[in-house]
Amino acid sequence: MPLSETDRIAAQHQAVRQLFERIPFNEYLGIELDEVSRERVVMHLPMKPELVGNFYHGILHGGVIASLLDVVGGATAMIGAFEKHQHLSTEERALRLSRLGTIDLRIDYLRPGRGKRFSANATLLRSGNKVAVVRSELHNEENVLIAVGTGTYLCG
Repeated sequence: MPLSETDRIAAQHQAVRQLFERIPFNEYLGIELDEVSRERVVMHLPMKPELVGNFYHGILHGGVIASLLDVVGGATAMIGAFEKHQHLSTEERALRLSRLGTIDLRIDYLRPGRGKRFSANATLLRSGNKVAVVRSELHNEENVLIAVGTGTYLCG
């Protein structure tokens, strides 16, 4: 039986939050979930000394940038997959969503990762039966665009 709109949105939020919270690496990095909606997902990361990649300039490590863009992209792909699989039972839907994984990730580093707080947001470009494509951006607290990413995710 299809979920009501309110129940569907609540279930989407819960699924994304559960996936996000079950990954210890997200906690280690300090990623926090800000917004989950059909239109986009937003997360942020406060800068801390262990995330520095260039100790001369104190900039955010490129691997941390890629990780943050991948996490926000995966959460966005999950929203698209949830929409595609809303006709399934809760158990079947959970099984399909548990298979979510990154197939390909391209990051374009546009500027050095300078800042005290970094926000990542992602939007769904396409959600198919098995694959989703997501576009993501990373900004610092001054809204300077640091990096963009395009991710392809297995979601079915």
